[in-house]
Amino acid sequence: MSSEVVKKEESLNLKITRKSYVKPEGKIGKKECQLVTFDLPYLAFYYNQKIILYKGGNFEENVEKLKNGLSVVLKEFHQLAGKLGKDEEGVFFVEYDDDMVGVEVIEAVANEISVEDLTVAEGSAILKELIPYSGILNLEGMHRPLLAVQLTKLKDGLAMGLAFNHAVVDGTSTWHFMTSWAEECSSAPPTTPRPFLERTKSRNTRVKLDLSLPEPKSPSTNGEAKLEPEGPPPSANGEAKPEPEGLPPSANGGAKPVLREKIFKFSESAIDKIKSTVNQTLPSDGSKPFSTFQSLSAHIWRHVTLARDLKPEEYTVYTVFADCRKRVDPPMPEAYFGNLIQAIFTVTAAGLLSAHPPQFGASLIQKAIESHDANAIDGRNNEWESEPKIFQFKDAGVNCVAVGSSPRFKVYDIDFGWGTPEIVRSGTNNKFDGMIYLYPGKSGGRSIDVELTLEPEAMGRLEQDKEFLMEL
Repeated sequence: MSSEVVKKEESLNLKITRKSYVKPEGKIGKKECQLVTFDLPYLAFYYNQKIILYKGGNFEENVEKLKNGLSVVLKEFHQLAGKLGKDEEGVFFVEYDDDMVGVEVIEAVANEISVEDLTVAEGSAILKELIPYSGILNLEGMHRPLLAVQLTKLKDGLAMGLAFNHAVVDGTSTWHFMTSWAEECSSAPPTTPRPFLERTKSRNTRVKLDLSLPEPKSPSTNGEAKLEPEGPPPSANGEAKPEPEGLPPSANGGAKPVLREKIFKFSESAIDKIKSTVNQTLPSDGSKPFSTFQSLSAHIWRHVTLARDLKPEEYTVYTVFADCRKRVDPPMPEAYFGNLIQAIFTVTAAGLLSAHPPQFGASLIQKAIESHDANAIDGRNNEWESEPKIFQFKDAGVNCVAVGSSPRFKVYDIDFGWGTPEIVRSGTNNKFDGMIYLYPGKSGGRSIDVELTLEPEAMGRLEQDKEFLMEL
C-alpha cells in the first residue's frame, strides 16, 4: 500500500484474528484503591490512546513474548488488570480480583501496509483501525478492561495500539508501566521502581459522584450528572460505533467540528533557536530564564493564535496539564501510579499576545506554572470537592491551546527486545481544536515533535507560517 493511498484514508484491510485476556502471573487476591480528586475529573474523557510502530521481528514470537512479559509485569501493576467500581455512597475506586478478565489483547493482520506507509500519515484517522477503544469513555471501565492492547502484523513490522483508562493513569504512569513492560520482555536490567499504588496518600477525600451509564438512555430527573453511552454495540476491537473523533457529545447534540491533525517536527537546532530567541530579553522583574518547554509553548501559542485570525479583544487560553508529584505537600514519589496532574490556565487577549514578542507569552506561562504550588493545588482540590465538575474538552478554555504528554517521556526507549520504535503517536481520542501532544523527536537530542489538532483554515495558515516553521 503506497503512502498516497494512506493519505486518502482508505481502509487498511485489517483483519482481527484473535482476542484474548492476560492476567497477572500467580494469585494476588482482592485489591481495592479509592480513586482520588486527581483521578475523578477524567471519568468523562475517553481512553488515552497511543500507537507505537516497530520494524522487523517475527510477529508470532513477539506476540507471545509480549503476553508473557505483560503477565509478569501486571503482578506489580495489577490495577491495570482490574476495573472501576463504585460503592453505595457513589465513591469510585479501582479494584482487582483474581476472577477478573485482565487486560484485553487483540491480534490483527494488515499485510498490505508497511511501517513507512503509516509514518507518513498526516493525522491519526488512518491509524484508528490499529488502536482499540476509539470513542470509549473512561467511565466504561466499570464494564470493560482498563487497558486494551492491539497487536497488528504489518508487511514489515508490528503496530502496538494501546488504550489506557485515563481515570486510572496519567502520562507519567503510562510510560512508567510501558518501560517496565519493555524491560521485562527484553530481559534488560530494571531501571524503574515499583509502582507506588497508595493513591490516598496524595488526597484522601471521599468524593461522592452520581455518575452512571444508565440503560435505557434517559435524562436525569434530579438534576444530577449522568453519562450515557451512544451508538450501537462495540466493534471487534472494542470501538464505539459511530466513533467520536472530536469533542464529547454536547448537551445540545451539536455536530462535531471538522478538524485536521499535523505533526510538526522541530529539530534540535530549531528548538535551541526558539529558546535563545525567547531568552534574548528577559523581563525586568527578575524572572528566571525561560525553559525549553516555556519557550516552545510561547512559540506555539503565539503562532496558533495568529493562524486563528482572532480579533484583538478575543481571549485565548494556554492550558498545561502539569505533573504535581513534586508540587504537592508532602511530595509524592515519581513512581506514584495514578493521575497526579492538574490543568494550569494562562489567559490573555489575542491582540496582546500577537503584538508583543514571544517573551510576553513565555512570561505568562512561566508565572502560571511557578505559582501552581501546594497551596494552589489544595485550593483547586477543595473547590472541586465542594462542587465536583466532570471535565469536558470545552473546559480547557476559549480559543485554547492545551498541552498533553511531555517530551521528557522517553518513548523511543521502549524496546521489547527487537529494537526501538519507528514512531510513537496518539490516537484519535481526546483530540479537539487546539490540543497538542509533545513527544521527543526520534532523532534524539533536544528535538521535539508537536502533534497538533486545529480547524482546517487555521491549520492551513500555520502551515504557511515560515516563522513558526523556523524556515526563515
